[in-house]
Amino acid sequence: MRSPDPTEEELDALALLESRIGHLHVRQRLGLERDYEAHVFRRGTHFFHIENWYSIHGLIRGGLKLVGLHRRGQRNAHAIQVRQNEVRLTDLPAAFDGYTVLQLSDLHFGMSSGFLGSLLEMLAPLRYDLCVVTGDYRALTFGPWEAAVDDLRRLRPHLSGPVYAILGNHDTIRMVPAMEDSGYRLLLNEWVRLSHDGETVYLAGIDDAHFYRLENYHRAAHDIPQNAVSILLSHTPEAYRHAAHAGFDLMLCGHTHGGQICLPGGIPILTDADSPRAMAKGSWRWHDMAGYTSAGAGTSIVDVRLNCPPEVTLHRLRRA
Repeated sequence: MRSPDPTEEELDALALLESRIGHLHVRQRLGLERDYEAHVFRRGTHFFHIENWYSIHGLIRGGLKLVGLHRRGQRNAHAIQVRQNEVRLTDLPAAFDGYTVLQLSDLHFGMSSGFLGSLLEMLAPLRYDLCVVTGDYRALTFGPWEAAVDDLRRLRPHLSGPVYAILGNHDTIRMVPAMEDSGYRLLLNEWVRLSHDGETVYLAGIDDAHFYRLENYHRAAHDIPQNAVSILLSHTPEAYRHAAHAGFDLMLCGHTHGGQICLPGGIPILTDADSPRAMAKGSWRWHDMAGYTSAGAGTSIVDVRLNCPPEVTLHRLRRA
C-alpha cells in the first residue's frame, strides 16, 4: 500500500522542521521517498538492497519451514538479550566515567506479534543515563507508518531520561513530528550537548547513509569543539570512514541485524552493508574511533533469527 499524500497538518509540521534542518533536506527526503514508492509499485523492477527485494521474502520463509527452522527462529526472535559494552575513550571528562548509554536499534514494529511486550519486559530492570535509538521503526520500507509511531509512543514511557533517535532506511521523514511529540528528539545531521556534573560530551546524528544517502557530516559536526569527546549515531556502519575522519570518538549503529540468519558460530550470511564484515556486529575500531554495531532488537524480511540473538545494548563509557 502506498503512503497517502501528506495532510495540511503534516505539511505544517514539516515546515517547522525545515526551520531546523533546512528546506533542502526535507525536500530531498520527501522526493526520494516518493520516487522509491513509485519504483516499488512499478512492475518488473527490483532493488539490490535485499530488504527492498520483496519477491524473495516468501522464498526465505518457505525454505525455513521446509527444513523445520521457522518456528525455532520465531522463538529466538523474542529472546532479546542485554549486551554490555565498555568503551574506553581518551579525554573523556571525569564526570562521564561510568556514564551508561542504552542503545536500541532496528525495532521494525509490525514484523512480529508480541514483540513490544518482549522488549518492554527486557527493558524494565535496566539502569542507564541516556537512551539512543538508531533507526528502522517500521517493518516495510514504504507505505503507512502510523502503526510504528503508535508503538514508539507506547514504548516511550518505559525509557528513562532523554531519548535521542535517528532515521533509518525503513523510515520516512514524515514520522519525525509525531515521534518528537511523543518524547523522542530526532537528530537529522544535528548535534546536542550532553551535560553531566558540569562537564560536556557531544552527541550527533546523521540521516540514513545506506539507501537515502542524506548524511551530512559538516552540519552534524562542524560546530563541535575540536578537542571535545563526541559520539555519532548512524543507522549503518557504512559511515565508518567519514565518521572517523570527522573526528568522532565513538560511533553507534545498527542496520545489519548482525546477519539475523547466521551460520553456526554467528557467521552472517548477508549483512546488507558496504563495510568490513568485522563491523557487522559488536565492537570494532577504525583508526582512533571506537565503534559498535548492534544486532538489533527486531527482525526484517522474516520474523526469524538463527545463531544471532536480538539485543539491546548498554554502553558504559570509561576514561582510557
